[in-house]
Formats: sequence, structure tokens, C-alpha cells
Amino acid sequence: MLLLLHGTASATHSWRDLMPLLARHFTVVAPDLPGHGFTAGRPSGGLSMPAMARAVGDLIAALGISPQLVLGHSAGAAIAIRAVLDGAVSPKAVIGMNAALLPFPGLAAKIFPGLARMLFVNPFAPHIFAGIARQQGETGSFLARSTGSKIDAAGADFYGRLFGTPGHCSGAITMMADWDLDSFARDLPSLRVPLLLVHGDRDAAISVDSAREATARVTAAKLTIQPALGHLAHEESPAEAAEIITGFARETGVLPQADSDDPR
Repeated sequence: MLLLLHGTASATHSWRDLMPLLARHFTVVAPDLPGHGFTAGRPSGGLSMPAMARAVGDLIAALGISPQLVLGHSAGAAIAIRAVLDGAVSPKAVIGMNAALLPFPGLAAKIFPGLARMLFVNPFAPHIFAGIARQQGETGSFLARSTGSKIDAAGADFYGRLFGTPGHCSGAITMMADWDLDSFARDLPSLRVPLLLVHGDRDAAISVDSAREATARVTAAKLTIQPALGHLAHEESPAEAAEIITGFARETGVLPQADSDDPR
């Protein structure tokens, strides 16, 4: 069984082309994270990383399932690892795709959290962002600038619908305002299950150097770099992502060496 956790400001649509490929080998569970997509309400503790990890654990417990592999994209990778460190999930291995695991370098480390908190206290901010997103072509341009990825028109339309929803924008802003990567980075070396980081070398949001540093902090970690792909690499090239994921699953014993096309 494979659990997929999307990143900040995204939702399950992010897996739209990858999930059918993975479903040939896994039973796939892909929730919208609290505050994102079309969810309602907030978990106890708000949208901080530990609270999000607990919410994932609560969902897993309520469903009565035990994922053997957990995959997170961007901030979803940090939530996945936090959930493992806190005992909320107990997989055999973890994959982080274009993972946001370390604090922003330099001045951005001070500016970004403060900016997010300023937006959080402004009740009009989500509505302003949603209004901008509903302008023709704005979402596609924003994605290209901020991610370095080239996704298809259908993908841009899905993001446009999300960004045009004030509740979703509010959830993303709240999550960013509560995010504490400094504490998480200190705990990262405690991860003991195998970790694969997969990173597009054109990622405009998170540098490959950050991925290399995060890999070096975890004993059982390795890094795969995807040439000519950006932050949404799994949306740009889902077949390549599926091959990497299933290969790592076989390597770590999540899948047998020669599995059939029946889901497991």
C-alpha cells in the first residue's frame, strides 16, 4: 500500500496522471491535506507540521490501513517524514519528490515566514489571491515562474480552480505561517527508514543543492536527480516518476522483485 501526500497549495489532482500508473502495483491512498483542496475544518493544533502529521496518522488509523511506502511532494515530504519520526505511520520506506525539508537559505529564511504570517492575519488576503488566480492565464504563468515546470493545460486548469478558491488559499497561507523547518531539520537525521529524494534539476522553488544537503543528513538516504524537470516533475513526466517509485519499492522490499500488474 502506498500513501501519497501532496504539497502546499496543491491537492490530489497533482497525482492525476501518476496515480493510475502506480495503481498497477499498489493500493494507492491519496487524501487532500487539511486546509487544502476542498476540505473543511482544521485539525487540533492547526496546520503546523506536527499537527498535519498527526492528522495523517489519524486518517490512517480511521481507515484501518498500514502503508508500506509513503511518498510526499514538496512540503508533503516533510509531513511524511514528520509522521514517521512521530510514530504516526510506520512504513518500510519514504520517498520525497522535490522535497521541502530544509529552511530557506540566507535572507529568505527570515523574510518568507514573516511574510506568510502577515498574510495570515489579513482576512482579505485569500480573497485577493483567489481573485488574481481567476484572471485568464494568470495561473499558468505563475506556475511556470515559481516551479520551473511545464505542465499541460488540464493541469493548469486544475490549479486555477484551486487557487480561485479562497478557502484553499487560506489553508495554504495558514500552513506556511505555521511552518517550522528549523526544528524539523534538526530532527531529520533521526530518520531510520530508507529515504529516496527525487529532484528535478530545473526546480525554481527548491534548489538541487538543498536536496543534496538533506540527503547527506540522513544515513539511509539517496538522491535521484531528474534532468530538465522542475518542481512539478511528477506531473511533467509521470511515467518516469512511476518507474523511479516502483524501482525503489522493489529495492526496499515493499514490492517483490518481479511483481505482477495486480495491485498489492
